[in-house]
Amino acid sequence: MSVAKMIATHPDVKGSTNDALIRCIEECAACALTCASCADACLAEERVADLRQCIRLDLDCADLCTLTAALALRRTGSNEEVIRRTIEACRTACRLCAEECDKHAGMHEHCRICAEACRRCEQVCQEALQSMGG
Repeated sequence: MSVAKMIATHPDVKGSTNDALIRCIEECAACALTCASCADACLAEERVADLRQCIRLDLDCADLCTLTAALALRRTGSNEEVIRRTIEACRTACRLCAEECDKHAGMHEHCRICAEACRRCEQVCQEALQSMGG
């Protein structure tokens, strides 16, 4: 809610907001936190070596989600090509992270939760791209 309010008050936006892009910003921020938490939980597991790829994808996804939210939040000027390409990369990272976390979801609840968050973020990224004509 506060993201929408902040963007709506931006002088260059003048109250005209893209709701799909705002949902993308919010979901990316939430997904970044979930992925970071999953990576940390994976590191605490006894068989951490079996989770190396999961940890890597968690961290990659968290970084891309954080970057996507930050770039999409900026409304001064325009850099839509970079925003679109970043959202596309984020969508891909979310898909790959969800697929990897699914492999461990039966044993690790944190991986199941992370896979769900990644799938939601992937979907919202797709909706944001469509709203931008991408």
